[in-house]
Amino acid sequence: MAHFVQTYQVLGIAGALVLTLLLPLAIGTVTRFFKLATTPLETHPQRFPNVTFRGLELVKGAQLAKTLLHLLRAIYTFALVLITYAYFSIVFSFFDQTRGITKLLLQFVFQIIGSFWALFVAYLPNLFSILMIVFVSYHALKIIRLLLTAISEGKLLFKGFHKDWAEPTYSIVRFLTILFVLVMVFPLLPGFDSPAFKGISVFLGVLLSLGSTGAIANVIAGIVLIYMRSFEVGDRIETNQIMGDVIEKTLLVTRLKTINNEEVTIPNSAILANPTINYTNLSSKGDGLVLHTNVTIGYDTPWRQVHQLLQDAAAQTDLILDRPEPQVYQTALDDFYVRYELRAYTKHPHKMAQIYSDLHQHIQDQFAAAHVEIMSPHYRANRQGPITIPS
Repeated sequence: MAHFVQTYQVLGIAGALVLTLLLPLAIGTVTRFFKLATTPLETHPQRFPNVTFRGLELVKGAQLAKTLLHLLRAIYTFALVLITYAYFSIVFSFFDQTRGITKLLLQFVFQIIGSFWALFVAYLPNLFSILMIVFVSYHALKIIRLLLTAISEGKLLFKGFHKDWAEPTYSIVRFLTILFVLVMVFPLLPGFDSPAFKGISVFLGVLLSLGSTGAIANVIAGIVLIYMRSFEVGDRIETNQIMGDVIEKTLLVTRLKTINNEEVTIPNSAILANPTINYTNLSSKGDGLVLHTNVTIGYDTPWRQVHQLLQDAAAQTDLILDRPEPQVYQTALDDFYVRYELRAYTKHPHKMAQIYSDLHQHIQDQFAAAHVEIMSPHYRANRQGPITIPS
């Protein structure tokens, strides 16, 4: 009897050694099959054909390849766990001292599988509802995206709906759709009725309501600005006493790049609450953008001469239009001088600073050449010394 037990133990040890040697081989074989199956998915996902239905693209080939890759990784992980469990179960069954552990492992695994299966079967109706909600919402967004893309490209026209509204409209619709899906899916999630889940939901709701008041105001202002069409990216605008080119326009903020190469971020609610001047829009319509500047000249200088000098200065300035002609207005008769305003037209709003600088230089040159003094300072008596006209 002792000899039989000893022989049985020797066979058990031998079997355990053989299984230990076969374990790396089994894991290596599964790993090689996994690599063979996943290599095409990782290196060439674009080769997979798109899933279409009557010309409508339902799923892209790259997305399908990514989904298959995640599925194969899950199967690979499950296979490794199964091999490891089978190894320990068989090895433990070779010896009397550990045979009971094998039975406990089997009972534990079957209990977990049974409980999981029961929960899975009970959850199938909710799972089906979630999948249907996500499926319908996803493809509804794809159809809306196709329509709005056609509108933005000019292939589809709707009266009163501008092309530049297509992209922001899709963003808004997508946000509302995702919000709708979350509202519909949350009650169907496992454990939604648990006190912990309800506590977290209340905490997040209070946190969002207290901390997002300003953000929501900016988002609403951003939506209003989009459909007001006050400005677009690339326009030269002035708002909140800041002039610059629009470099980014989001639902929360608008970013301007000033002529001093400064990037200024302005909340949309602040833009909506203040007047906004769009110089680019003005320059593209009608006669162009009006540039205006003022000079004050004494009463001893004939006004016709002043008009001519200002018009000559405008004619010498680059990027100022010849048609319509620059105009001069006498805007005030002050105590010591007449106030003249020169108005000229341009189609280059992004170069306003340079045009103004050149115009002021030419005004100074024209008045100096005509020996006409610009009388901005007050004076009460004629000076005996030299006047302020440069030589």
